[in-house]
Amino acid sequence: MKKKYNINRRDFINGFALSLAAGGGLAPIEIIANDNKRYPPELMGMRGSNPGSFEVAHALAWGGAKFDRPKLQTDSDYDLIVVGGGISGLSAAYFFRQRYGNDAKILILDNHDDFGGHARRNEFNVNGNDLICYGGSQSIDTPSSYSVASSQLLKDINIHTERFYEYYDQTFFSRNGLKRGIYFSDGHYGQDVVAKNILRNSMPNEDEDIQSVINSYPIQDESKRALASLLSDKRDHLIGIESQSKKIEFLRNTSYTDFLKNHLKMPEEVVGLYRDGIKGLWGVGWDALSTMEAYNYDMPGTYYFDFVLPDDDPSRGHITASEKSNDREEPYIFHFPDGNASIPRALVRELIPGSMPGNTMEDLVSARVNYGELDSKHSKVKIRLDSTVVNVEHTPDEKNVDVRYVKNGKVHRVRGNHVVMACYNNMLPYICPEIPKKQVQSLSYATKIPLVYISIAVRNWNAFHELGFHSFHIPQSKLMHSFGMDFPVSMGGYNFTTQPNQPTVLHGTFVPSDPDKGLKQKQQAINGRRKLYEMSFQNFEDLILEQLDGALFKGGFNVSRDIAGITVNRWPHGYAWEYNDFSDPVQYNPYNGPHIEGRKQIGRISIANSDSSSYAYVDGAIDAADRAVNEQLKV
Repeated sequence: MKKKYNINRRDFINGFALSLAAGGGLAPIEIIANDNKRYPPELMGMRGSNPGSFEVAHALAWGGAKFDRPKLQTDSDYDLIVVGGGISGLSAAYFFRQRYGNDAKILILDNHDDFGGHARRNEFNVNGNDLICYGGSQSIDTPSSYSVASSQLLKDINIHTERFYEYYDQTFFSRNGLKRGIYFSDGHYGQDVVAKNILRNSMPNEDEDIQSVINSYPIQDESKRALASLLSDKRDHLIGIESQSKKIEFLRNTSYTDFLKNHLKMPEEVVGLYRDGIKGLWGVGWDALSTMEAYNYDMPGTYYFDFVLPDDDPSRGHITASEKSNDREEPYIFHFPDGNASIPRALVRELIPGSMPGNTMEDLVSARVNYGELDSKHSKVKIRLDSTVVNVEHTPDEKNVDVRYVKNGKVHRVRGNHVVMACYNNMLPYICPEIPKKQVQSLSYATKIPLVYISIAVRNWNAFHELGFHSFHIPQSKLMHSFGMDFPVSMGGYNFTTQPNQPTVLHGTFVPSDPDKGLKQKQQAINGRRKLYEMSFQNFEDLILEQLDGALFKGGFNVSRDIAGITVNRWPHGYAWEYNDFSDPVQYNPYNGPHIEGRKQIGRISIANSDSSSYAYVDGAIDAADRAVNEQLKV
């Protein structure tokens, strides 16, 4: 019989397991007492957009709050003020100093208590072992496709992606007999079952007997037969549509969920198995993505479609999520132990040398940031955290820009010769009153995709070894739709776990949405964000424990004993909006769409952030910074 866990709120304080402190070091009450000396990467509980980072912005956008203009400036004038300390904002500061001169005085303002934007670092210490993982932006994806500016910036800050072929252990999981799993929860399927995930086994030359795997799934016999039929289906389901143009129209106007349900007559149970499998890439399920995207992604039932996309089809300029994951010339291995958090750390080290030791990509891994140096009066470049910008406006003579921000409940004012807005682009109309109406309308077209990355420190991974899986897809999930062991990367003296009895970090993904109601992606994102704001850390903790217990208990996992810490990286405004051919005009792509009008320069104010590229990847953020700085250097 399943052994139930026995854990409650007294066992954790903001994600910190009480037993973790028992072996020495600070007790939880001492950690709270020393909060003023906190080191953000080590903080657990509710992180990401931390409490205190969004309240002022919500008051401005939702409540129409007004903020007085201080008569006196907070400090002296700057050559450049950057709003937003993520990859795009820090890259803008780097490009500006590189092209303007090393004497450039630069101020970077960010509303969070840590720099890096969504490229966030999480740290744990379990039984004396330091564990590092990512709480946001994950990997440098397909660096061979980067622009000249993005590629050169990485080299300039000593990030050389070819070295990951040595650092990323590409055979770790296969060498340890670990496969991709699927977890059926008791709450939805009437019993907790883990099995091999064969939902994508629709490719030719598949020699595995998938029927025995399907028979282990706790679904109805009718669903088992339908799933087996779907995975072995070699028919061209477009054969009844005569013209190529009609086939393309059908594929773009039919969601993959609808295709499975109404065209292939799959039972609801089978459709539900697939719905959320794409969320980690698109931020929405197959109920709001086209069958064209399913075809691009080689989903079951679409592999044998026979049609030709014309050379002049506008979608040829659209880089889809599937193109980022399929048919890649490079493996998906360009990953620091802290994900892309090492990119902003490398930028900060270049901009403020006293903030961090070392000069290589390897010594970034263990380097500890001196947060006290980020806003030092002795530095020409300053990063001012916990500072929410509420107004950006040219001075009457238009020779400078005044920037107002709120820090510790007080309104401050600084002045810059140039400004780069590398923040959430939807907030710009509330901050910059000079933006023209047409541009405001373009900025309002997109919305951010809500996202939660969950980091869970565990004392061992024995259960994964016993079960034979390194990760799980969770259909019809209450919270995480996937979780598993982190990427196997060892570098800079930091070593990924080698033995099942050693501590490691699990990574879980939760994208709140509102599926199966006929809603398009934008409305699902808005509804999902609302749901996310209503969830407390205790809500997360309870569901995390329930899911880990259900999936891993047969492997000997005990949540009370084996979980050492939990960090919930909550990003209500997560992924940048990328155009979706099921809900957006097909001619919209990173090179053509409302974001082009939305990012137009306003005098001494330029707009960056991956939002302005309509491309939620590292190079989208860096390229936006490159463009924005070039605009300002021409003023």
